[in-house]
Amino acid sequence: MMTLLGFDFGPRKIGVAVGQTITRSATPLTTLRSQGEKPDWTRIEALIREWQPSALVVGLPFQMDDTEVAWSPRVHRFARQLEGRYRLPVHLVDERLTSREAHRQLAERDRRTPTLEAVDALAAALILETWLCEQV
Repeated sequence: MMTLLGFDFGPRKIGVAVGQTITRSATPLTTLRSQGEKPDWTRIEALIREWQPSALVVGLPFQMDDTEVAWSPRVHRFARQLEGRYRLPVHLVDERLTSREAHRQLAERDRRTPTLEAVDALAAALILETWLCEQV
């Protein structure tokens, strides 16, 4: 069994989820606020120490016409930084519509408007589950 952490990267906040390969499922963990548009490396490191993942998965945003969004170079940079800092494999996966799906699922569970933190963490879980389900 492999444990993985998934990330829904955004310039101001990053959703984080944990998953594992046996059930190919993921659970939302938290949403980290960026500090000066820089990831909260202290909290990311703490999560990596706690969960000891074998690999990391980062959502790569695409537009509906299959082109990357304008700020996707920041996602690529974040992925390279994760790999360099923690010496773990980092996989990029298409995250198209995961935030919309997270909003839908959370609204279905509760009539109140979901918090952005809950949406980002659930989006990270959906990103991770996408990657897990694509593995044969």
